[in-house]
Amino acid sequence: MNIIKYPPRSEWAQITERPRLDVSQLNAMVASVLADVKERGDEAVKMYEEKFDHASLDTLAVSEAEMTEAEGLVSEELTQAIRLAHYNIRKFHESQCFHGEKVETGPGITCWQKSVAIERVGLYIPGGTAPLFSTVLMLATPAKIAGCKEIVLCTPPNREGKVNPAILVAARTAGVSKIFKAGGVQAIGAMAYGTESVPKVFKIFGPGNQYVMAAKQQVSLHDVAIDMPAGPSEVCVIADETANAEFVAADLLSQAEHGIDSQVLLITTSDDMLSKVKNEVERQLELLPRKEIAAKTLENSRLVLVSSADEAIELSNCYAPEHLIIQTNDYDTLAEKVVNAGSVFLGKYACESAGDYASGTNHTLPTHGYATAYSGVNLDSYCRKITFQHLTEQGVRHIGHAVELMAEAEQLDAHKQAMTVRLNSL
Repeated sequence: MNIIKYPPRSEWAQITERPRLDVSQLNAMVASVLADVKERGDEAVKMYEEKFDHASLDTLAVSEAEMTEAEGLVSEELTQAIRLAHYNIRKFHESQCFHGEKVETGPGITCWQKSVAIERVGLYIPGGTAPLFSTVLMLATPAKIAGCKEIVLCTPPNREGKVNPAILVAARTAGVSKIFKAGGVQAIGAMAYGTESVPKVFKIFGPGNQYVMAAKQQVSLHDVAIDMPAGPSEVCVIADETANAEFVAADLLSQAEHGIDSQVLLITTSDDMLSKVKNEVERQLELLPRKEIAAKTLENSRLVLVSSADEAIELSNCYAPEHLIIQTNDYDTLAEKVVNAGSVFLGKYACESAGDYASGTNHTLPTHGYATAYSGVNLDSYCRKITFQHLTEQGVRHIGHAVELMAEAEQLDAHKQAMTVRLNSL
């Protein structure tokens, strides 16, 4: 990891940079795959599955027999853990239900909103180096609560053409409608355009690598909505002299093992803590099965020493991390100053893993600095707010002349006329 002590503000932009691929080459490749999927449908998806996931598929859909088989392959202990997580996620997201109220904005004028679920949503679940069955719960649970009629899931199969059984158990637990064996760019294309097997959806959710992120951004220009431009995962930890170095190092490594394009950042006010964390990271790294991935991630990561807690939170807000862990004595005070973050974990015991799996909050979050403008996935992500209004004769009298004047000032005479004829009828 790169150690940086007391950096001037002029270096903050460099410190908060993320690792990048050659985007021009990436975008061209993504566009080519998307175009092929749009033109050839299932045939193209199967071809790219064989090319990228090394799986030869007769059909894309997961069968009922495969769903039943999966239940027998997942231990009862893990199944119960999935159910516990699902319960907590459901409880937290149910608290976000919208209750619209009718508002009388003026005499005879009533306005209100209605929340309507998106009818068909697509969920992308990464497989690759780590099959994220927890993401199924995070995406499908609020979709079900919102009332989405059809929940379509795409996830890459293994070389035998099988989907990870825990993903299938989580999908059944959370109420997924249809599951397809497709990963990466081809999965995003299938859900965006529709194929012979995969239904076209109205909004795509789910994290992924930079190829998936690029595909989501490209299809969002003309074809389908997306949750957010989420890419490689990241964490920022703010620690003071009271932090537990073993905990901090474990938090950094839990993020580092996601993938080689992930990133971790430690901001601390204690030089002694910086040294302890560095030593702990090196010790714990040697014990990890995914050591090589985590070690590669650490090359893009930084340990930063700053002069005060206020400077630490300012640097964190500049970074706008996907996950922010505040392990300081005054975490409540610092929490009030957070303005850019996807999800925040407070105190020694709130590890990111809790939110990743079972505390109840959603782990599908804005990365790459997008936390400056985007929220993480929540119940509203699956809904549209439709506004209604009703005017009586009194309402027309109350705002009619103002509408006429404003329309005339904008030189929109037909707009003015639409109100004038109503005024004249009274």
